[in-house]
Amino acid sequence: MNPFSYCKDELFVEDVALADIARVVGSPCYVYSKAGLKAAYRSFHEALAPQGGLICYAVKANGNLAILAVLAGMGAGFDIVSQGELERVLAAGGDPRRVVFSGVGKTEAEMRRALEVGIRCFNVESVPELTRLNAVAGSMNTIAPVSLRVNPDVDAGTHPYIATGLRDNKFGLPLAEAMTWYRQAASFPHLRFIGIDCHIGSQLTELRPFADALDRVLPEVVALAESGLTLHHIDVGGGLGIRYRDERPPSIEDYVALMRERLAAYGLSDSELVLEPGRALVASSGILLTRIEYIKETAEKRFAIVDAGMNDLIRPALYGAWQDVIPVLVRKGRAREYDVVGPVCESADIFGRGRRLTVETGDLLGICDAGAYGFAMSSQYNARPRPAEVLVDGGRFQVVRARETFEDLMRGERMMACDPCP
Repeated sequence: MNPFSYCKDELFVEDVALADIARVVGSPCYVYSKAGLKAAYRSFHEALAPQGGLICYAVKANGNLAILAVLAGMGAGFDIVSQGELERVLAAGGDPRRVVFSGVGKTEAEMRRALEVGIRCFNVESVPELTRLNAVAGSMNTIAPVSLRVNPDVDAGTHPYIATGLRDNKFGLPLAEAMTWYRQAASFPHLRFIGIDCHIGSQLTELRPFADALDRVLPEVVALAESGLTLHHIDVGGGLGIRYRDERPPSIEDYVALMRERLAAYGLSDSELVLEPGRALVASSGILLTRIEYIKETAEKRFAIVDAGMNDLIRPALYGAWQDVIPVLVRKGRAREYDVVGPVCESADIFGRGRRLTVETGDLLGICDAGAYGFAMSSQYNARPRPAEVLVDGGRFQVVRARETFEDLMRGERMMACDPCP
């Protein structure tokens, strides 16, 4: 479902006018739809329902406590990449027994904390990490549940910054090497190998790369079973893309059906299927609300300068990503082309080039599909306080993260004491 729609030329989220949110909260701010979030989760859950499985939301996409609490209440698990994300999940009421811990650089402290609370599984990405985790678990007199993240050397056909399944990426173990360590599981007495993990990238818009990866990984899972090591679950990661502009990503139903079909083809239907969606769960349920401060015209360009900047939403600057920019109030008149830009002192601070809009100074704009990798990747660059976050539920809304203050920018900083004057 799309929770954002126009009513009498005014943009609403569920039953709330975005202009009303801006009047109360100010701009820029992130606005999320609870109904949209729940609908996306239900789509995954219903697709998995015939045989079951575990949906582990990728917290890195959007870690706001209110978002996590909604998903935890629906029974979601969580895919984390840091202790900070683990603490967020716990604070939001998430069940640690439904948490998988990914990431290439886990520290000893992070491992200890995850073992203390009893997470479901560590997705281990290197041999040194295996050795460290075995030692940490041994020092705690416990057994760490493990799956190896394998790198199948599959081109996901996505932006190079978010491709993770090629041999020259930092993620995972080469498939052949991983199989060697599975067969040497006995040499790690404080580890229990319960699954296998494979995540090849983000914003994938066709099924072929997923199928290619499974066709490389699943025969090895079968071979391990034949040699006496049966893995309980198969974690296929996340990466399912959304439509930002003209992409045609597969449906959630077709995506899950492919996973089921490939598992069945290799006789692995009894294995638990674990998914780690992030963007596909939250992106389309969020919008960045921003106000036009100035309209500036030069001989070459017409600019709509807004109060949000690349520090608030970095995807267009970092990836060259396209996100739709739409007016909150639809005006009559001739549309003109604008470069929609922010106030940050970087030429990359552009949300969209050549966007056809009918707008005036002071108008509100919405930058669409901003629920994933929006606030989560924001910063305080140019000493700009980060925006508020708002969650809408039907006809009401609530600030779920207060706008930062200038005091917040300097919290924790200290000036060095001067030596006494001679």
